[in-house]
Amino acid sequence: MPLAGKRILLVISGGIAAYKSLDLIRRLRERGAEVRPVMTAGAREFVTPLAVGALSAGHVYTDLFSREDEQDVGHIRLARDCDLIVVAPATADLMAKMANGHADDLASTVLLATDRPVLVAPAMNPKMWAHPATRRNVETLRKDGLSFVGPNAGEMAEGGEAGLGRMAEPLEIVAAVEGLLDGGAKPLAGRTAIVTSGPTHEPIDPVRYIANRSSGRQGHAIAAALARLGADVTLVSGPVTLPDPKGVDVIRVERAEEMLQAVLGALPADIAVMVAAVADWRVATANTEKIKKKPGEGPPPLLLAENPDILKTIGHHAQRPKVVVGFAAETQDVETNGRVKLQKKGADVIVANDVSPETGIMGGTHNSVKLITAAGIEQWPDLSKDAVADRLAAWIAARLT
Repeated sequence: MPLAGKRILLVISGGIAAYKSLDLIRRLRERGAEVRPVMTAGAREFVTPLAVGALSAGHVYTDLFSREDEQDVGHIRLARDCDLIVVAPATADLMAKMANGHADDLASTVLLATDRPVLVAPAMNPKMWAHPATRRNVETLRKDGLSFVGPNAGEMAEGGEAGLGRMAEPLEIVAAVEGLLDGGAKPLAGRTAIVTSGPTHEPIDPVRYIANRSSGRQGHAIAAALARLGADVTLVSGPVTLPDPKGVDVIRVERAEEMLQAVLGALPADIAVMVAAVADWRVATANTEKIKKKPGEGPPPLLLAENPDILKTIGHHAQRPKVVVGFAAETQDVETNGRVKLQKKGADVIVANDVSPETGIMGGTHNSVKLITAAGIEQWPDLSKDAVADRLAAWIAARLT
């Protein structure tokens, strides 16, 4: 049993998705985990402590001021006497408390007092998930080192609404738990992977450059997902503001030519995932001094040169990895352009997406992709970039085996 002996503190907050937590408890326990539940007042409006206690086969903790539970400072004991804390469902309200350090009930106090890893499974209406306040809170929690699983896209409980906000399914959460606790299978153990991420900056002069809007979120998430499955990952990253993924070797570059040399230097490898949004062109000869405006002369001409095609180079290289994945960010004819790219670049799969401004994908936190292979096209639902990374890492592992 992959989670044998592991102690999971499950925080259940107040949302209709709390009913899924009952199945989550069962799934965790059948894999050998001990589950200790904490329920908020809101959670008890959706599922009963009796049901939670019956499935967990133990005491259910609900009250910060319980005389019985707090006689030995119970909230501190709960916060530390576990291997992992899972918050499922995590409401917008609870995540706001977590992000801002509030501690006004048992659940939020435990989460503030813990020094254990925390896995968050958000669940809320799509408008709430997309709200700038929630986005800020999620970003804060990620920077604080918390892990996320979901949310997924689909129909909402209130009916008539659909979008990104459904809690991840119990087995998805279990897989994330296993990955965090190193209790799950490591299908990529012994494999090596190269991932490129972020933009490139092609200098015009010492203060100006040509670039694009890539944040690096998708590439960094894929590097982390491959590492969780056991791969030895080298991440070649353009300029980004993201923290380095855990367990990943990072090489930082700025220009496309530097990125190509770093990728070639990391060969041989079993896997190559070329996510970076590399600038197609650079200034043929960058100025060593800042170009000054001269009244009446207009803008200076810029002679451009083509940058190396990193994906095509790797796809046709003598040391070509066993699995080569390319990304195609398109604003029109996504499938057609993706098929053309698949053929020309020598990739095994093209992960194509629509990055038109109205999608919010370029630089955003979610993605909607199509996997294009010689066998056909597979449409994935609108997912968080972390969820896309996990699914793609699993796809790569299956392809290798």
